[in-house]
Amino acid sequence: MHDQIDRRGLFGTLAKGAAVAGLAQLSGTSASAAAANSSAPVGAGFHYCLNTSTIRGQKLSLPAEIEIAAKAGYHAVEPWIGEIDVYVKEGGSLKDLGKRIADSGLTVESLIAFPEWILDDSERRTKGLEEAKRCMDIAAQIGGKRIAAPAAGAKEITNLNLNVVAERYKAVLDLGDSFGVVPQVEFWGHSQTLGRLAEATYVAIEARHPKACVLADVFHLHKGGSGIEGLHLLGAEGMHVMHLNDYPAEPDRKAINDGQRVYPGDGVAPLKEIFRILRKNGFHGYLSLELFNKNYWQQDPLEVARTGLEKARVLVQASLEG
Repeated sequence: MHDQIDRRGLFGTLAKGAAVAGLAQLSGTSASAAAANSSAPVGAGFHYCLNTSTIRGQKLSLPAEIEIAAKAGYHAVEPWIGEIDVYVKEGGSLKDLGKRIADSGLTVESLIAFPEWILDDSERRTKGLEEAKRCMDIAAQIGGKRIAAPAAGAKEITNLNLNVVAERYKAVLDLGDSFGVVPQVEFWGHSQTLGRLAEATYVAIEARHPKACVLADVFHLHKGGSGIEGLHLLGAEGMHVMHLNDYPAEPDRKAINDGQRVYPGDGVAPLKEIFRILRKNGFHGYLSLELFNKNYWQQDPLEVARTGLEKARVLVQASLEG
């Protein structure tokens, strides 16, 4: 897969893209969220989001998860499309859900979805684009701003041309324009397609769309072997949400899995350095706590949410001081 990219051309394009992105202004969305909740450390400019996977194992209703996110002190919530589908199937209204979220003082900065937009199989890709439209429509109805756009269905595929992938990502971006929702190209460290930050960034740049952006994840940077240095290339408009987590020293990155993610600061991820890079980039977006730890799923969900937020704030503050 890496042979498809001319390295000299890639990094020249990345540098140009980063320069442009670095000049972009902070969106009004982030500014309004800061006004609504001033609990972020002064000078950091970061906001905090709860990805509902963090308390998934407690098997709560979506309204209960929203209530917990608000009580714990988060600025936003990042739900999964599957649990929204369950909520609707059980008689819930998307309009009421959006009102509930807004009345709780939260925003929906991102929504986790898995449309198969990337595949060569035209029939599956067409269905994937329909699923993308469905997910973006749902996001729009609840006040959501973005959805995740990972390489769903292509985890084991090794021969996808990244230039073609970029064209397909642009098609999803164009669909998003009609809903006012932005798909974020997401990389998974365990995937053979879009497994690294450089690949996702290349796709975002080559999509040649003004709203193209990357959804990064601390765990997946480690799992895919990307390192953190490439984050310097993502300006304020290149990334609006970052999945926040930590990981232990063992097992090694090839063997580690999602369930071994831990609270920020409880592992060995270079989080303070990551926060310094983001701050230098002008990042004023959302750190979304995304964990899948079964031990946490056995604990009180409000305590889990509060613990994760407090640990994140401590590290962000330390990054300002160090």
